[in-house]
Parts: sequence; C-alpha cells; structure tokens
Amino acid sequence: MIHPTALVDPAARLADDVEVGPFTVIGADVTIGAGSRIGPHVVINGPTVLGERTRIFQFASVGEECQDKKYAGEPTRLVMGDDNIVREGATLHRGTVQDRGETTIGSRNLFMAYVHVGHDCVIGSDCILANQVTLAGHVKVDDFAILGGLSAVHQFCHFGTHAMAGGGSIITKDTPAYVMINGNPAQAHGLNLVGLKRRGFSREAIKALVESYKLVYRQGLTVEQAVNQIQADFDLPETDTFVRSIMVSSRGIVR
Repeated sequence: MIHPTALVDPAARLADDVEVGPFTVIGADVTIGAGSRIGPHVVINGPTVLGERTRIFQFASVGEECQDKKYAGEPTRLVMGDDNIVREGATLHRGTVQDRGETTIGSRNLFMAYVHVGHDCVIGSDCILANQVTLAGHVKVDDFAILGGLSAVHQFCHFGTHAMAGGGSIITKDTPAYVMINGNPAQAHGLNLVGLKRRGFSREAIKALVESYKLVYRQGLTVEQAVNQIQADFDLPETDTFVRSIMVSSRGIVR
C-alpha cells in the first residue's frame, strides 16, 4: 500500500489500509485514518491528524509550518475530519500559538487545485473551495459554504453557513449566513436561493430569509434596526442563524 519510493517516518501513524503514492513524504507527527489515499509527490508534516477516507492529490502540502513571521517552530497542529478531498497543489497550514494553536477542518470538504488555507483557520463541513481560493490566517468558514475560484478572504473574516462567493471575490468583511456575494470589494447580491432549495429548506424558511435579507439590505435600516425587526417578525431556526451570523461579526458585514 506504500510505494517503495515514498518516505514515511517510522513514527507516523497510518491505518493499515492507507495508500501512499510515489515520492511522497510523511513526517513523524502525522496520523492518517483508514481508507485514505495519498497521491504521489505529496508532503505531509505535523503535528497533523487526517481522518478516515482522506484523498490527497499530487503536489499538495498538508500540515506545513505557517507563513506567519511570528511563528517560531511551536508544535501547533492541523486537524481534519473524514472524507475530505485535497486536490493538486493545495496548501493547508498549521496554527499558531498566538491564536488557537490549531487549524481545524471538518468533514466532506472539497479543496480544489491550489487552494490555500492559512494558519488558525476553522472550516466546517460540506464546504467547497474552488480553484485558487485563498484564506488568510484566522478565517472561519461555516458548514455548506461555497467559495468561487480565485476568491481571497482577509484575516479574521467569518464566512457564514450556506453562503456563497462568486469567482474572484475579494472579501474583507464578514459574510452573513445564506448570503451570496461577489466583486472587489465583495458586495451582497441576494440569498443563495439555489443552494437553499437544493438542500431542502422549506418554503416557509426561504420566504422568511428573503424578508430578513430585505430588512438588512434593502430597507435603509441600520444593522441593529434590521436585526431587531427580524427578531420581532420571525421565530425560525433559519432566521435565528441569519441573525447570529450578523451579531457575531467583528469586522462588519458585507453590504
């Protein structure tokens, strides 16, 4: 299962059925779960934990030291869940002690070619990061988010659940849940209605989210006024999620 040209440190912990391709290098502090396939010319350093059925394609670099100049060799980590796909040339870096000390990634995510995930990022599950998406350090991406190709996200930004960014978006503020954005700088362009319908959101929930979006983006209200009105008008889990994603913003929301 391990190609004879691969260099796997004896201290690495690989499940018995893990496949490792030619000329791949796996360091000592690496754990890889069952059913995983690591392609050729991949470098995985640690401390790094990869869940079950991880698929990594050629030339990816996973668990490498971060690019933060303050990093001084501390044993920070990268932890990933199950069923993640990391395509060619992607770079996923470990955390820093100035933050959480860990870059954390959930399950069932797709990282397309040349994606970069910076230090201390927290990515949920079922996300898609298209080709050459770049996440700076300390970025948080919630479940079911989609970032179009060549999008770039500023440090400390929060990208909400079920939100979507069009290709080439430059994102310097927080994106509320369910919102679709695009441009440089990114601006809101409605709700991710296609995604919500595909994922089985009820008509009631979608209608309430449409009205909530209008209150934030179309009625000329302040954010505080809009949030208060949404809370007064609706009592649904979906609108609560929308409101929370706005209220937790530290950089201000994309508008």
